Amino acid sequence: MADDMLHVMEWHNGEKDFSPFSDTEMTRRQNDVRGWMAENNVDAALFTSYHCINYYSGWLYCYFGRKYGMVITDSAATTISAGIDGGQPWRRSFGGNVTYTDWRRDNFYRAVRQLTPGVKRLGIEFDHVNLDYRRQLEAALPGVEFVDIAQPSMWMRSIKSAEEHKLIREGARVCDVGGWAVAGAVKAGVPEHEVAIAGTNAMIREIANSFPFVELMDTWTWFQSGINTDGAHNPVTNKKIQSGEILSLNTFPMIFGYYTALERTLFCDHVDDASLDIWEKNVAVHRRGLDLIKPGAKCNEIALELNEMYRGWDLLQYRSFGYGHSFGVLSHYYGREAGVELREDIETELKPGMVVSMEPMVMLPEGTPGAGGYREHDILIVTEDGAENITGFPFGPEHNIIRN
Repeated sequence: MADDMLHVMEWHNGEKDFSPFSDTEMTRRQNDVRGWMAENNVDAALFTSYHCINYYSGWLYCYFGRKYGMVITDSAATTISAGIDGGQPWRRSFGGNVTYTDWRRDNFYRAVRQLTPGVKRLGIEFDHVNLDYRRQLEAALPGVEFVDIAQPSMWMRSIKSAEEHKLIREGARVCDVGGWAVAGAVKAGVPEHEVAIAGTNAMIREIANSFPFVELMDTWTWFQSGINTDGAHNPVTNKKIQSGEILSLNTFPMIFGYYTALERTLFCDHVDDASLDIWEKNVAVHRRGLDLIKPGAKCNEIALELNEMYRGWDLLQYRSFGYGHSFGVLSHYYGREAGVELREDIETELKPGMVVSMEPMVMLPEGTPGAGGYREHDILIVTEDGAENITGFPFGPEHNIIRN
């Protein structure tokens, strides 16, 4: 290989881009890592996941089969990107950035070595680094001991700052914009994908108009009808809406890596009595769940109380997933703050600053009166003495029988 083929370099281009977060906020996040490192005798941290790199640097990478990283030491924070990305990672990173080239397969690891000289104990994300990746790190960093930083980072991210709350509120507002666009597009004979397009386009335009600079990526809508409502994450199809059918509205703006969501049960034109009964019962669970979100409440205890409501109506066997989860840097293809989920096996106590959803769902199979999936979803910010519901789109039969 010719000597003039660079392997790792600073490929900076342009100036730093707009961020919704202040330098003070980003420094706080990185210093939280440094504090954990000092307490645990860890010399540096290597983050590799979408969510951690985004949270600690502000940059969201595009994977496409390449490796990406961020190294935090006691005095520096540096992202590692591939040459194919040009200067965009530098512009989006709070801190430094180095670029590795494709000239050799191990150039990513060269970059890691250059950023971690003398490191004996290195924090890595055990839940993101697979077996092959770990073996490659061990070969590149002989004698270095790896310490898990995924779990500590999750707990750092679980309490949102005031600046995060501001962005999440903006996301919830954009969810509502998408929701109204979806509701306006619903009509018998219209295919699901056309309704979804209306919601997504409305949200993208709203995000674009709301910030001086923003990368428009990953915002999407799931809209399901009939049997397709049985799963909360079922993809959009070209199935046409039928009059009297159950519908699921799901809008998901992604803004600077932050995810928010609006989910609602709808019906086209009219609703039959059996479906109305199930819908009203699920709404009752939702209302009670909203009341239970407060500091000091335990995730599992919330789930157990709401289970009793379903059990009383003989509907518990139709519940398909937990009652809610944390919000922040996450997406449908990366990231999850698994320690803050409203499930029977999670004993976490809710604290001020956390952001969680309430989203009860039951699914009655085809052939059952009231067949379909029923789900409502609001986002709440836990406060010192309660919770603030930041979702504005209405729920329930009095609002969401759509007659366009």
